Amino acid sequence: MINIRPISDLRNKFTEIESAVNGGEPVFLTKNGYGSMVLLSLEQYEKLTDNIEMKLDEADRMAEVSDKRLTHDEVFNSVRGAVGGRQKI
Repeated sequence: MINIRPISDLRNKFTEIESAVNGGEPVFLTKNGYGSMVLLSLEQYEKLTDNIEMKLDEADRMAEVSDKRLTHDEVFNSVRGAVGGRQKI
């Protein structure tokens, strides 16, 4: 179940929010009735970013051994094609 709380709970009920987040449940905070932020545990955040970090490290290694450089348009066209399911990056 989605855990949505007002941002004031971050101050007033921090231990409850911390327990929910450390239990693997993201907490969505609202301010004046609108979404403001999402709290994640470090483990959840790492799961979201590990693949990106790995791909960036791979790109850095490739750039060190190659003189080939891609333009902005080449990169984003490739990404758009991969997101649309037409090609593999």
